[in-house]
Parts: sequence; C-alpha cells; structure tokens
Amino acid sequence: MMFNIKHIPLILTITLGMIFFLPATQAADRYTVSANGEEVKDNETQLIWRRCPAGMGGSGCTGSASTFTHQAALQHAAGQAASTGVAWRLPNVKELASLADLGRRNPAIDTAFFPNTPSNVFWSSSPYVGSTGYAWSVIFGDGDVSYGSRSYAFPVRLVRASQ
Repeated sequence: MMFNIKHIPLILTITLGMIFFLPATQAADRYTVSANGEEVKDNETQLIWRRCPAGMGGSGCTGSASTFTHQAALQHAAGQAASTGVAWRLPNVKELASLADLGRRNPAIDTAFFPNTPSNVFWSSSPYVGSTGYAWSVIFGDGDVSYGSRSYAFPVRLVRASQ
C-alpha cells in the first residue's frame, strides 16, 4: 500500500528511544519577529529565540555560525545571559526540535523567520543519559534528533522564556 507522506497531519519521529510528534508543516502565524528583528517568538510554545545562530547577525543572519563544543556552548549561553541581563540559555532537545519543520529540507526550519540557518547539527542542553560524554542535538538538514560527543563543535541557537 502506497501513501503520500504530505497527507499525514503528524509525523512520528522515533530516534534512539526518544519520541517526538512534530507537525509536517508549520502554520504561518506560528512565529512573530521582534521589532528589532533580533528575536523570534514562538506563539505555540511561548519561547523567545535568537533569530540568528551565534556568530551570525543582522536581519538576514549574515556571516558564519560559530561552533562550540558542548561545554563551550553552555558557557557561551551563560556569558550571553550575563552580558545582556537577559536569561538566554541553550534549549533542551524538545525545545530545539520544536523548531524543526519536517516539510522542509536543507534547512528543515522556516527560513522566513530563521534566515540562513545552516543545515548543521545544533547543540541542545540535554545530556545523553547513556553516556556522560554525549549530548542531544538536532540536525537542521532534515530535522532529525540525534546525539554526539560533547567534544564535537556545533552551532547553537539561544532561547529564553517569554516575559
């Protein structure tokens, strides 16, 4: 029996024992860009995201994404929080995976709101329980959730709670 994946309202992604229900496409009113263009509010989760990955900037997110080991990513987030007075942090894997749009590829994210996002692996704050040397990540090439050695260098996108 053949079926078209586009007609399934939800896609079940099972990755390494973790289950996520992600929408196949995201509604146009899902996100709101801040007045200064630097942040994006997720109207579904109420989280506020940095529009650009660390190292990129401007309204079009130009430049190159900085990469960090997992420990350096956590330190970068803490440094941003301290220097801006805003509670920026590294998102957990569930929060980060909520940005993935499985109806898109390379990158698997809505580029109208998150322009020039690299199709790379991005760090989450979530440790991999099976080994202290690993942490969870999201691959924005296809939206998959995976884990990698904390010594690998990946980009980050910071998040904070709504005020």
